[in-house]
Amino acid sequence: MRFLPANAPPPDASRRQWLAWAAGTVLAGSTLPAWALPPRQLQFPRDFGSHPDLRTEWWYITGQARAGGQRWGFQVTFFRSRVDAAQGMQSAFAARQLLFAHAALTDLQAGRLHHDQRIARAGFGVAQASEADTDIRLQDWSLRRTARGPGSRYSARVTAGDFALQLDFDTTQPVLLQGQQGLSRKGPDAAQASYYYSQPQLQVGGSLALAGRTMAVEPAAQAGDNRAWLDHEASEALMHPQAVGWDWIGMNLHDGSALTAFRLRRADGSALWAGGSWRAAGAAPRAFAATEVVFTPLRWWASPLGPARYPVQWRVDTPAGRFEVRALLDNQELDSRGSTGAIYWEGLCALHAATGEVVGGGYLEMTGYAQALRL
Repeated sequence: MRFLPANAPPPDASRRQWLAWAAGTVLAGSTLPAWALPPRQLQFPRDFGSHPDLRTEWWYITGQARAGGQRWGFQVTFFRSRVDAAQGMQSAFAARQLLFAHAALTDLQAGRLHHDQRIARAGFGVAQASEADTDIRLQDWSLRRTARGPGSRYSARVTAGDFALQLDFDTTQPVLLQGQQGLSRKGPDAAQASYYYSQPQLQVGGSLALAGRTMAVEPAAQAGDNRAWLDHEASEALMHPQAVGWDWIGMNLHDGSALTAFRLRRADGSALWAGGSWRAAGAAPRAFAATEVVFTPLRWWASPLGPARYPVQWRVDTPAGRFEVRALLDNQELDSRGSTGAIYWEGLCALHAATGEVVGGGYLEMTGYAQALRL
């Protein structure tokens, strides 16, 4: 007979009670020891798929599209979390793996962010994440990859409360392996690392809908239109105990280059770790060392939800140059307390060169400002 943790629901608890307990266990973090991820060569299409043996994983697509005569920003993210406390349970209803999903649509013209979220245990035809390839379903939301010549097409299907995304993303460049051939350090200890690759410069097609109005993605009207970025990370232990959150950018430049930069942040705002990469179109990537990336806040925005203040304009110094990241809408904060439990900022931004000209665009993510993030 196996013993349950002291805080577990009683055996006759409802499925909803078990799911809420499992989600809380994931979000509170595990006390089990974490081990360094071994370097290995990522194998595709297998590594496009899920890695249920690792604790935390996400597939994350952000970008911008022109539809209805205006530019929109969007985010679609699927998370998978292994629930360690449930691994030894014999019940078919045990929540051994949880799937979460977030989706958001930034209406720049109206100055408003629309967002929604999902959560479910894996199994029973409700939620699944294939290990063979990117093929994730959570209730009526999905993300799927199919081979398209030498590249890939990703298809996201999201029907949210007041908006919908029916978007396709075609690769225009090879997979970008982050860090050292796909093994990306996230802290001063070797245990803080992830298997991590990106698909920058995705070409966007399909349609989006808002308030019952469906709009097809239109031909690009300016540089950077209809471009997206995909990240896929899997980790056993992503964050150092001193880290409360991170700041991250994924930027598609108009000349075909791709810029990644991130830092893990302490409670006092100082950088605990940093990294990123630069890949010019057609060239090999260059990985940045932790000492080569510096984020400097230039302008702040105060959240109406509470005490959080977010830097919505940054100077980012990298070996590829000095850039400024400027939010195209200040209020792009997401309240995901109904799923992952976090309040964070995720939004469409313009990328400026040191001379001031706009050279690209993409997304900025900032976590741990409302409360410390625990993975």
